[in-house]
Amino acid sequence: MSLDALEGWLREEDASRLEHLWREADAVRRANVGDEVHLRGLLEISNYCARECGYCGIRHSNKKLARYRMSADEILDGARLAEKYGYGTVVVQGGEDYGIEREWLAGIIRRIKAETKVAVTLSLGERPDEDLRSWREAGADRYLLRFETSDPEVYARIHPALGARPSDRLAILKRLSEMGYETGGGVMVGIPGQTYASLARDITIFRECDFDMVGVGPYIVHPDTPLGRGEWSAPAAPENQVPNTETMTCKVVALTRIVCPEANLPSTTALATVDKNHGREHGLQRGANVVMPNLTPLKYRCLYEIYPAKAGTEVASDAFRSDLVGRLEQMGRVPGKGQGGRRRRDTSTGPAPH
Repeated sequence: MSLDALEGWLREEDASRLEHLWREADAVRRANVGDEVHLRGLLEISNYCARECGYCGIRHSNKKLARYRMSADEILDGARLAEKYGYGTVVVQGGEDYGIEREWLAGIIRRIKAETKVAVTLSLGERPDEDLRSWREAGADRYLLRFETSDPEVYARIHPALGARPSDRLAILKRLSEMGYETGGGVMVGIPGQTYASLARDITIFRECDFDMVGVGPYIVHPDTPLGRGEWSAPAAPENQVPNTETMTCKVVALTRIVCPEANLPSTTALATVDKNHGREHGLQRGANVVMPNLTPLKYRCLYEIYPAKAGTEVASDAFRSDLVGRLEQMGRVPGKGQGGRRRRDTSTGPAPH
């Protein structure tokens, strides 16, 4: 699809036209990645962060937040729990925490790979290449690093630089791919100042970079941040400002599936947060094929407050997994088997909707 066509779909409000988009995205999903929903066990291992992102509750200067860092044994227990419940991957996520030292985490990755059959996905921010290479050599399979927006002015406003170090996440993602990681990019939908045109460009970047994973979620601000207090707001003209709604997020998920038919797309926690009743299901019905149940110990989970009232308060248990599988089956979907890496196909999915 052209930029103009993508922007047209982002602006589309006609319910019947949107139903056509949802059906097309679901058909492309089925043809390219099938009916499996890959389950990734999420471990939020640290809420320390060196960055000052303008919307994020775990930003370095937030003094209201009690900080934690999981132990090696707690992380290993989480990986074993992921395997027990049939999740093909453990997602090791945290702030950009330099208390997570290179060799310490490399040792944990080696133990996970030796003691379980799960894939290891890392999501730990903009780490130096030496760290990223070491973790890949230790056995990490994937790395998630959302670039949030391709608009340089909006990005600079919400992501202040860390000292003199430049922040070029697309360049980091390219190097991650060269290191042998499956790579995951992504954006927030509805950032103050984000226009329909820039969001359309983001979707073309997903395609151009050929990401293995793409994470898309609505912009949700934490109140104890500059953006939450209205200090950094620089909205676009009202007719050009993208809203941070469930429908708009689903449009981006659907369009991403159509232009990136093979990619793994999660129905994100943020989407489930803005619509606790139907958000996760709508994401799966409109192109997504991944769900990330939270395995973080409950004593830490409430402290990983990137934004308030976050979805994902489920307790890891046989009952939760049974309920999740039942809901997937009601949608005509099944839990994925194995580690759930990208499935590459050569067949065409046909024309885009119009």
